Amino acid sequence: MKSNTQLKKSIVHLLTCCFAITLLSGQTFAETGHGEEEEHGEEGHVELTQEQIKHAGITLATVTSGTIRDVLPVYGVVATNAERVQSVTARFDGVIREVKKSVGDPVRKGETLLTVEANESLKTYSIVSALNGVITQRHANPGEQASDTPLLVVQDFSTVWVELSIFPKDVAQVELGQQVRILSLDSSRIAEGNIIYIAPLGQDGNQAIMARVLIDNPNGTWKPGLFVNAQITRAEIAAPMVIRNEALQIVEDNPVVFVRGEEGFEARTVTLGRTDGELTEVVAGLSADEVYVSKNSFILKAELGKGEVGDDD
Repeated sequence: MKSNTQLKKSIVHLLTCCFAITLLSGQTFAETGHGEEEEHGEEGHVELTQEQIKHAGITLATVTSGTIRDVLPVYGVVATNAERVQSVTARFDGVIREVKKSVGDPVRKGETLLTVEANESLKTYSIVSALNGVITQRHANPGEQASDTPLLVVQDFSTVWVELSIFPKDVAQVELGQQVRILSLDSSRIAEGNIIYIAPLGQDGNQAIMARVLIDNPNGTWKPGLFVNAQITRAEIAAPMVIRNEALQIVEDNPVVFVRGEEGFEARTVTLGRTDGELTEVVAGLSADEVYVSKNSFILKAELGKGEVGDDD
């Protein structure tokens, strides 16, 4: 109960802070000393000071050439890399004298896991880990008899597999070695890998073909069993000008990008080409090396709207 109360207080405090920042932001825009006309400059422009840009978390980028990925969207599940698992067994039958690790304990390669007294020689020998990893199973206690059954299981999660489900109609588009982008369901985490295996048989339940991707997992954030989205790269297309998707806003039913100029930030209407969900090709409306707002451009859209309302009045 106490924990829930503290959590509620923390949430209320956070919301209060956000509200205060919003008010402060409005005050900062209003008290720049430029007045309403100067703040919005010419029609279609928004003027901000460097302090306001920093306060709003606005990020700038340069229009450059880039590569648009043609992707096949699929889904999958994170799985243990079965090539990085050790089933720990006794070399000789005997009595377990000591177990040094429990489930969840980290281990290092070469570290002693158990000691066993051999039945025939009555000599005690040690069993060490062959991997850096974590104990995920324990089937051994002191005094028990050790035989050829697994006593402990060590798993190395520094890499994991992602097993993708490929529908029969898409199988011809999937090949070994293709680059794949893995995304968590909320898109907050992204990893890159390549297809290392394509199953020769379909799955009974959904008739899908499994394609396996190997990804690095140094922080252990990709947990086996979690569902993910994935994008298999079918081709990469060079584009003369690309921008980040977050830069795009819709103004009067047209896509616009806020471009920095001498009069402030101009809402520039653009003609768009191909997109891959991260980058979008710009066919017309921008020039190479122009500086545009790549993050939090919605703030400029809101300020532009304020100016238009003022003009109507």
